[in-house]
Amino acid sequence: MAKLTLGIDEAGRGPVLGPMVMAAVCLDTRGARALTRSGLRDSKSFGASDKARARRAELAAQVQAIALHVDVCVVDVVEIDRRVCRGELNVLEREVAQTLISRAPHVDRIIADGRTLFGPLAARYPNLVAWNKAESRHAAVAGASVVAKHRRDQIFELIRQRYVPIFGDVRGGGYGNEATRRFLRAYARKFHRLPPEARRSWPFHYLHDILGDDFDPLADLDTRDANRSQLGFLG
Repeated sequence: MAKLTLGIDEAGRGPVLGPMVMAAVCLDTRGARALTRSGLRDSKSFGASDKARARRAELAAQVQAIALHVDVCVVDVVEIDRRVCRGELNVLEREVAQTLISRAPHVDRIIADGRTLFGPLAARYPNLVAWNKAESRHAAVAGASVVAKHRRDQIFELIRQRYVPIFGDVRGGGYGNEATRRFLRAYARKFHRLPPEARRSWPFHYLHDILGDDFDPLADLDTRDANRSQLGFLG
């Protein structure tokens, strides 16, 4: 009987704009081999070009077709900010992982990407192992990486399209690079605030000359506990 492995990985922990996405992919031995032969690997290794996004989309479709189970949680920026302000980003990621595990079928192994981050879950799930660069050690984790990144690509494309009519093309994928900073500076000049897709808990020193030295990005953030049904744990 083929052994089942559930892989867990995330995309979008570090960007300035847009949500974090975590995915779980369950593969049997045959499916893992087939996807590996198809070129499945860590989503980050493909880069950030249009060609890379297209390749991730192709592989995500193959994962969906071959995997026995695929699940995705999207965590919105408001919940990320709430938890970062309480020093609980790692706790949040472990909670999302537990949500994914609870919705998955019974498996022989659970492999999560990030030894320090997900290692504590082994106390609750004896069949869980957490490795750094786990996507290079099992196709199930690489599959989760690609599915999560592809979903985030799709979400960021909607964000980009929203602002193209006002600011022209929005490059940078929402990460803390020069292209993203240019967009945020243009937005701040026009609207004198941050866009709703921006994570308030990230540093914005490069906007002080526009918004003022007293600018507090957390001023409009409600840090109170929210009802779990509103936290953005979306499929």
